[in-house]
Amino acid sequence: MIAMAELVIDQDMVEAAVVGGAVLGGGGGGSMDWGRELGQLAVRLGTVRLVNIDNINAEDTIVTVSAVGAPAAKQALVQPVGYIRAVELLMEQAPIIADGLITNECGGTATINGWLQSAVLGIPVIDAPCNGRAHPTGAMGSMGLHAWKDYVSYQAAAGGDPEQGRYLELVVQGEIERVATLVRQAAVQAGGLVAVARNPIAAGYVKENGAPGAIRQSIMLGQAMLAVQSKGGLAVIEAAAEALQGQIVEIGQVEEVELVTAAGFDSGRIMINTLELTFWNEYMTLEREGQRLGTFPDLIATLDKSTGLPLSSADIREQQEVAILYVPRDKLLLGAGMFSAELLAQAEPVVNKQLVNYLQQ
Repeated sequence: MIAMAELVIDQDMVEAAVVGGAVLGGGGGGSMDWGRELGQLAVRLGTVRLVNIDNINAEDTIVTVSAVGAPAAKQALVQPVGYIRAVELLMEQAPIIADGLITNECGGTATINGWLQSAVLGIPVIDAPCNGRAHPTGAMGSMGLHAWKDYVSYQAAAGGDPEQGRYLELVVQGEIERVATLVRQAAVQAGGLVAVARNPIAAGYVKENGAPGAIRQSIMLGQAMLAVQSKGGLAVIEAAAEALQGQIVEIGQVEEVELVTAAGFDSGRIMINTLELTFWNEYMTLEREGQRLGTFPDLIATLDKSTGLPLSSADIREQQEVAILYVPRDKLLLGAGMFSAELLAQAEPVVNKQLVNYLQQ
């Protein structure tokens, strides 16, 4: 199945993609519940085609779709039509026609990004996300376009609860990081979350700078975990570790959670036994009594001990029994944005940890 040039997504693949994607979210990447709802709606409404990037023309225009915001924001709302509307806005206002859609990252919702738009608009989903794991900032998911000085970023956003007067639509163009900042602020004004379509670029660039195969990896990971659910949570956790060639660092009780939602992000720290995890949406560092064990873009994931299912940083609660999964970066499918010291440096003051020094290790 995984070697085929094109997959038609069905309900079983939705569940596998959500579960596997949430592990690769590394604490971020959106809600599994919302990803499941969007994916199931997509396969009910139409046909979702997942196409290998090798099977499209290098000159075809690819558009990234995503959700932007803070997962823990209490007023966050994007209705399904908002995801479709963002793509429509981009094609109406920018001089482009999307030949394919890619998600910005992998996650409980993020792996599903584009599936609903594909079912309704008939645009194929290309299996080459900007990144094969989740990341906090839009620039990290721009595949290195932030360093392309002549690149003009077009971004469209839609979201917010209309009953609360928060629904908005936005189309903006300009330098990529400034535009991404405006979209993040739009998410704040919308209540915490917006659907986004952005950064049209040639498929050839995506192939070289994205993470081809990461959606299929999410599906395969989820399938491996779901196949052993009847054996209990530990079996599911071990299946995840084996599939990603990672290791289970610890299984223990969450003793302390600090979470702050501000400027469209969640940030904070979690203590589990002698381990400290910091996060900026995604887990940034893993330390035991001051000794660094893992640093973003290494994958650090938390999974519920009883079910084996992943828990995001926004969902972690004190007294929960969890497992910590660690996967080194060389085992992951990573986009070009994961190797930028400039972008990683933005996270250091948020989590109050050194990150850039560990980038080349």
